[in-house]
Amino acid sequence: MDPAMRGWMNASPAAAPAVELGTAMRATTAGTVIQSRHPSFPEGSQVVGMLNAQSHALTDGAGLTLVDPALGSAAMHLGLLGLSGLTAYFGMVVHGNPRAGDTVVVSAAAGAVGSIAGQLAALSGCRVVGVTSGADKCARLVSELGYHQAVDRSQPTFAGDLAAACPEGIDLYFDNVGGEVLDAALACIAVGGHVVLCGGISQYNATSRPPGPGNYMNLLVRRGQMSGFVVSDHSADYPSARGQLSAWLRQGALVAPQTVVAGELSDFPPVFAMLFDGANFGKLLLDISQV
Repeated sequence: MDPAMRGWMNASPAAAPAVELGTAMRATTAGTVIQSRHPSFPEGSQVVGMLNAQSHALTDGAGLTLVDPALGSAAMHLGLLGLSGLTAYFGMVVHGNPRAGDTVVVSAAAGAVGSIAGQLAALSGCRVVGVTSGADKCARLVSELGYHQAVDRSQPTFAGDLAAACPEGIDLYFDNVGGEVLDAALACIAVGGHVVLCGGISQYNATSRPPGPGNYMNLLVRRGQMSGFVVSDHSADYPSARGQLSAWLRQGALVAPQTVVAGELSDFPPVFAMLFDGANFGKLLLDISQV
């Protein structure tokens, strides 16, 4: 399950074409090859690819990847070693370019991308502040993922709490949310600060165009910058990134949290909705393998 799926359901322009009504929902899936005439994908092998939300798929192998158990499990190839982990890697390491001593803030910090992005910033020697919803998640960010501090965006004092957590300003803000959270971060941006736009989950269900951030002029007076990226632009470097992420996982330098819901294919809609209720910690997966 990925928040980007919500954008694919809209007819408006997005990073990927809209999913047409009456077709299988686009989704990255891990499964087992049960019949094959393809020499690269023998029967019994585990694979990952954009095979969509369905119990069975027929493919010519294009875009399909064999699960390398030396790197991680099939489930890990959907999370840390999949698009969410790769998004965190290229967004934070390449586009964010965090420097030791920087104050880095990550929104949706307990999500599939944010939970990895924040840890990558910490590996670079940064002080990392996570933004999430609820006291329990805030506590888990610090105790389980190594965030230095967490701020609860559901509190009415959020903007002030974020400012207090970043007394010298935000050097790098990694945004997965947009809206009021982005605006609060812009109010705290440091001189020369950088905003990396990764996603905007607060906007995905909007029925009208939301207002722009009121604090955007801080980018001017504090000589900051804001830029976006699309992970597929880095597809040629996926193998090397997977190797690095897997190595950090084996070394214990990274934790890859997952929320796995066992169920049937018909459970896809309510499980997907969990993303927007904040019910997951880390990567959210629907496991239909026992059906």
